[in-house]
Amino acid sequence: MIASHLLAYYFTELHHDKVQQVDKYLYHLRLSDENLMDVSVRFRREMDKGLGRDSSPTASVKMLPTFVRSTPDGTEKGDFLALDLGGSNFRVLLVKVSDNGKQKVEMENQIYAIPEELMRGCGSELFDHIAECLANFLEKMGIKNQKLPLGFTFSFPCQQNKLDESILVSWTKGFKSHGVEGKDVVSLLRKAIKKRGDFDIDIVAVINDTVGTMMTCGYDDHHCEIGLIVGTGTNACYMEEMRHLELVDGDEGRMCVNTEWGAFGDDGALEDLRTDFDREIDAGSLNPGKQLCVSIGAVSEDVSRPDRDKEGLVSAEKVLRGLGLDPSGEDCVATQRVCQVVSTRAAHLCAATLAAVLRQIRDNKAAERLRTTVGVDGSVYKNHPQFARRLHKMVRRLVPDCDVRFLRSEDGSGKGAAMVTAVAYRLATQHAERQRILDALRLSREQLMEVKIRMGNEMNRGLAKESHDQAAVKMLPTYVRSTPDGTERGDFLALDLGGTNFRVLLVRVRSGKKRSVEMHNKIYTIPQEAIQGTGEELFDHIVHCIADFLEYMGMKGASLPLGFTFSFPCHQNRLDQGILLKWTKGFKATGCEGEDVVTLLKDAIHRREEFDLDVVAVVNDTVGTMMTCGYEDPLCEVGLIVGTGTNACYMEEMQNVELVDGDEGRMCVNMEWGAFGDHGELDDFCTDFDRAVDDRSTNPGKQRYEKMISGMYLGEIVRNVLLEFTAKGLLFRGKLSERLKTRGIFETKFLSQIESDRLALRQVRSILQHLGLTSSTCDDSILVKEVCSVVARRAAQLCGAGLAAVVDKIRQNRNLDKLKITVGVDGTLYKLHPHFSSIMHETVRDLSPLCEVTFLQSEDGSGKGAALITAVACRIRDAGQH
Repeated sequence: MIASHLLAYYFTELHHDKVQQVDKYLYHLRLSDENLMDVSVRFRREMDKGLGRDSSPTASVKMLPTFVRSTPDGTEKGDFLALDLGGSNFRVLLVKVSDNGKQKVEMENQIYAIPEELMRGCGSELFDHIAECLANFLEKMGIKNQKLPLGFTFSFPCQQNKLDESILVSWTKGFKSHGVEGKDVVSLLRKAIKKRGDFDIDIVAVINDTVGTMMTCGYDDHHCEIGLIVGTGTNACYMEEMRHLELVDGDEGRMCVNTEWGAFGDDGALEDLRTDFDREIDAGSLNPGKQLCVSIGAVSEDVSRPDRDKEGLVSAEKVLRGLGLDPSGEDCVATQRVCQVVSTRAAHLCAATLAAVLRQIRDNKAAERLRTTVGVDGSVYKNHPQFARRLHKMVRRLVPDCDVRFLRSEDGSGKGAAMVTAVAYRLATQHAERQRILDALRLSREQLMEVKIRMGNEMNRGLAKESHDQAAVKMLPTYVRSTPDGTERGDFLALDLGGTNFRVLLVRVRSGKKRSVEMHNKIYTIPQEAIQGTGEELFDHIVHCIADFLEYMGMKGASLPLGFTFSFPCHQNRLDQGILLKWTKGFKATGCEGEDVVTLLKDAIHRREEFDLDVVAVVNDTVGTMMTCGYEDPLCEVGLIVGTGTNACYMEEMQNVELVDGDEGRMCVNMEWGAFGDHGELDDFCTDFDRAVDDRSTNPGKQRYEKMISGMYLGEIVRNVLLEFTAKGLLFRGKLSERLKTRGIFETKFLSQIESDRLALRQVRSILQHLGLTSSTCDDSILVKEVCSVVARRAAQLCGAGLAAVVDKIRQNRNLDKLKITVGVDGTLYKLHPHFSSIMHETVRDLSPLCEVTFLQSEDGSGKGAALITAVACRIRDAGQH
């Protein structure tokens, strides 16, 4: 069109030195790399406008959501129908997609005409005709009694609200059927099929031809995430991150966006690049001021032929003679040059807008280099001798950090509609199967209430003397008789031993108006020879470190009360005694198991003969947590740890603690609740994934509740679910990485990172890549996130159900209609996981509605807590002496 206007000018206005004068006029049609980069930047701005909820109504580039959420992954299979309606003829296709180790697509199709009177008549009659042609095709294929899924390519301007709903905005291409504009074309087609009653189909998707092109090429090349058409008109679509699509709810995953980029410039954004020829063409078009990018970039068939090297001059002469002219050789050269410049400008403008799309995708993925494929269709791209080459070359120049493959689409509009349907079917089938598997990890309110009841029963069994030995939940007395009341004061030492590093602390407790706790500590390492040697060597080393700390604090030779956090399994008969049942965590020091660790420590102090310490209390970290929070909040009477392991303690009435004499007052009970379920209490809630984790653990059949809740095991549960999904072809395209087969590789910290609301899916992908899953897709990332969410949610709910049993027991112990209580909590899972704490709180509220529970995070329960237990014990002891 532009070329013909230029040629008309050439033959009517120019006389001497025509070629030179043509070059002068063509100057305005040549665009520099700077011009094109500027166009690309402007187009990217328009894309952002089109994506924004507030700015989209005024954006020229509409960025319409298509509700196509995934490209093919090669596992699609089945028989699909496609209906391709975009002109006076339409096609019905049967597309057979097979996946027997080798991707294969077979197609059969039939073309049907639409009579002129139906194009301009009643809409219901038009759709009755389409339904009749569909029935004819199904009968011909011998599949009329099958209910097959259908994809509908409807190439008219539409507003989509769902994948299977498309409201016609306005007819084009000579169609005028009344009663269709403003209506959902899928509903009209369904109505026509239902009216006939002789066949049924499942209309799954409505798409346009650009999306069809991307999906067709996406089946052959899984990197394809852009569709481009350059023919009679031009358009592009691409896979955009949902978080940028403000017009659609949800921010996870991706969705194909139909840019409708032909309208770029309708708001004047390209005015400085338009020539008089562009304005002349626009003024004489059917839609002046609209689709300016199309008119600037349009290339007709007549332009294609002369734009060749040698044959081009012959074609130029042919075209000119066809126009009734008698051209000279010079005229043919000038004509060829006009065609070359016009088609080059079109290819370069197309490259500039495509470069903006590529940059958007690259930025979405935060990739240094983007590797992607563009599926392309359209007569200009396919038939013009130089267009494709010029487009490719300019794209490489404008975005050198993108490796772009261009893949020609074969039958994008028909096969593409079937592919969208095949993908939608695959997603629906896989989704149903995944949900079936995940449902085993989802607990109903009734199930959680049952867990609470069973925990309550086990607590009573652990407290009673006659059933204690058979109880899974041991309910061990700690001999801690009181929580802090604020009058505690003095200097205390605390020793925190629970691993290869241990701490010595000096804790200064001040009472009165300015009550405070001031702490100083030093971390020491225990050498391997002490861990693996004799008990004497181990405790001598510990005392050596205490002496070093006292000297470091300028308190050499001081005699202070000491609290000892000893995080190994112990049996206690009084506060200042802890008989080691067995070493864990790699400790092997001889002569310690079955002995009182306080006596071992005191013997080592006496051997040194440098200072004396009053070992007042042996505690575990759960009790320390309760005491630390109890100092801040007098209502705190429960301690909870949810970290690598899990445990709880609480203040029980002495009359219920049958293992200890006396009925007066209260005592803190260390529940050791991680062992709940060891006698089968949780068997009907355990899944195959839990059993797999338990079987391969170092203590099969033990700590069953802990293995469903704590940080040490959640990553392993997730890994087992991912293995199951992959084996069933529901994830990672059915391809396992060797690393994912490795036990313990999926660390629980990954759960916290993956579930973080601030984490984009690309960061989830980087975690998956660390696990050797280099070809994981955006869809895979969403699914991994869902698995993590389901596993962590169950853990938080189970923990909440156990805690609900604890607070309800305290309420019943005290015969209260309503209990107000605080729980002191510590542990990395509780503190670092983005949703664990809120789900746990919600579960406790739901299952124990008569308890008003506040949660207080503990700071340093094992150090500060040990000192506070010592301070409370000293306060009680001092009070007893007066």
